[in-house]
Amino acid sequence: MSEPHFLPLLGAPPVERRDAARNRERLLVAAERLIDHCGLDAVTMDAVAAEAGVGKGTVFRRFDSREGLMGAILNHSETEWQAAVMSGPAPLGPGAPPMERLLAFGRSRLEITLKHAELIRHAGRAVARSYAAYSFAAMHVRILLEEIGVTGDLPLLAVALLAPLEAPILEQQIDIDGFPLERVYEGWTDLARRVVGPSA
Repeated sequence: MSEPHFLPLLGAPPVERRDAARNRERLLVAAERLIDHCGLDAVTMDAVAAEAGVGKGTVFRRFDSREGLMGAILNHSETEWQAAVMSGPAPLGPGAPPMERLLAFGRSRLEITLKHAELIRHAGRAVARSYAAYSFAAMHVRILLEEIGVTGDLPLLAVALLAPLEAPILEQQIDIDGFPLERVYEGWTDLARRVVGPSA
């Protein structure tokens, strides 16, 4: 079974002129630098403009609001993650047995969700995780299950594996219940192996 086609993210910009795309990338990279060095609370439209060396109006024209900027940063990261799944090194990317890829997917998705949990909150109404991003992940898991040889309602089984990797579930387990990250991942691995069953 071939890999799923790359799914565009909802909220991603339409096709842009090359210079406009470069400017957008420059602003997103500047915003990500600020997040890495100062945290999300320090990422204002003024701060991004200063970091990128442009006027504040340029940032507003590109993203409309701070929420829009947060949503664009989130989608930018999702796009990079999708590329790693589609063509990056194994086992997340192609080249490893499907069960290894499934377990690598779970680990990677767990980590990126935790990394972006605060960003998802800051994006607010602009974007949570877009439907297209979730559809990409669901399709990828479904195809891996099919390659492993799992039978049953694969779309629903894929959703069952994705649900524990969403931000509200992980925040409940880690931030409120105090479960260590490794315990959460081991629990997800156990779930994946139960779903796969003898097919693995």
